Amino acid sequence: MSSTLSQGGLSYDVVDPATEQVVTTVPRTDVAGTDTAVARAQRAFETWRQVAPADRGRLLHRFAEAVDASVEELARLEVRNAGHTIGNARWEAGNVRDVLTYYSAAPERLFGRQIPVAGGVDITFHEPLGVVGVIVPWNFPMPIAGWAFAPALAAGNTVVLKPAELTPLTALRLAELALDAGLPEDVLTVLPGKGSVVGQRLVEHPDVRKIVFTGSTEVGKKVMAGCADRVKRVTLELGGKSANVVFADAHLERAAASAPYAVFDNAGQDGCARSRILVQRSAYDRFLELLEPAVKGVRVEDPASESSEMGPLISRTQRDRVAAYVPDDAPVAFRGTTPDGPGFWFPPTVLTPVDPQDRAVTEEIFGPVVAVVPFEDEDDAVRIANQGEYGLSGSIWTRDLGRALRVSRGIEAGNLSVNSNSSVRYSTPFGGFKQSGLGRELGPDALHSFTDEKNVFLAAE
Repeated sequence: MSSTLSQGGLSYDVVDPATEQVVTTVPRTDVAGTDTAVARAQRAFETWRQVAPADRGRLLHRFAEAVDASVEELARLEVRNAGHTIGNARWEAGNVRDVLTYYSAAPERLFGRQIPVAGGVDITFHEPLGVVGVIVPWNFPMPIAGWAFAPALAAGNTVVLKPAELTPLTALRLAELALDAGLPEDVLTVLPGKGSVVGQRLVEHPDVRKIVFTGSTEVGKKVMAGCADRVKRVTLELGGKSANVVFADAHLERAAASAPYAVFDNAGQDGCARSRILVQRSAYDRFLELLEPAVKGVRVEDPASESSEMGPLISRTQRDRVAAYVPDDAPVAFRGTTPDGPGFWFPPTVLTPVDPQDRAVTEEIFGPVVAVVPFEDEDDAVRIANQGEYGLSGSIWTRDLGRALRVSRGIEAGNLSVNSNSSVRYSTPFGGFKQSGLGRELGPDALHSFTDEKNVFLAAE
């Protein structure tokens, strides 16, 4: 079984966050099942690593084609499992396809080096690590899984993937598509279950050579400590509290029109969400005038509807957590609407004026709540943007190229966009500064993070 392994008939229900109805039941993997999966993946690695680079690339390309043929199926599954809007879910499935296509060309381009030395020839090789454990969050189950397994497989590793307990369905389907595409058994294994069981065992297991974890900074610290104790490689993409910095010389209409989607996309459940809007004081009032109709115009609807622009939060627990940041006395400037009836809905909400030290400004909310804060000049903007422990993403809106470069260099974040709210491109590196994580995913260099560099000296005599 390459997709799931469970022991003792354990299972649990998966719930649709838009209806609160059970979608299906999936097996719950335990420690014994995890150990079995890792042992199988280790055996599969000995064969997979020997597959010729061109053949490995062709198999990954066939996997990409299988995903492409299943984009609509995967998208509809994500709508029901994660509450993503159908438009977003199609993009996410397409992103998995694109990432697989990108890395399908990588096996033949994993070059070593020839280094001039005395007395012989020195060459390097990039050797695959072995079994890679991937722990995926519930906010973007498909793309974040693909960002890890595509380069890991391309480099010759096998992957054991633990999806979030709330959102396992698309990962399970992707594992089936990998088999359909011809990838060998146990090269990509998906284990639904609890992070405290499956995830912890992957961190502890001596045959898992690397962990890729995306999730909260709190849990990421525990993963990092566990990996450090075993001298195990780790890539971490953790929390964020990204700033959307708007200068008075910006195209204010464009900045205000795009700002809601920079934070309310995926109901704000995004580490890259621009959940702090910093606006130069001279443009502050005008920006709020433009922002209000944009926020109230966000269509919060059944995520399966083609017109929906924001769906529900993932769970009742998450909705309660977000609501705690907006008590009855919160400085709500304006907010959008939500549907009546079942579902874990929360309206798009704008807070202002708000104390810069308020927890809604300093803490990651992971919901559709944004605080608008004024600033005076470039130095003040950079100072406020750099407050706090996170440094994942952000945006800068200005028509002054010099200012854009100065502020970009000053803000401590791994991914910045000027006059745009885009954070992710599969061909460019992605990762955070400070407590937003370690290492980089995506781009041409991600492949190397799934290898060990071996140096070989050949004597001339």
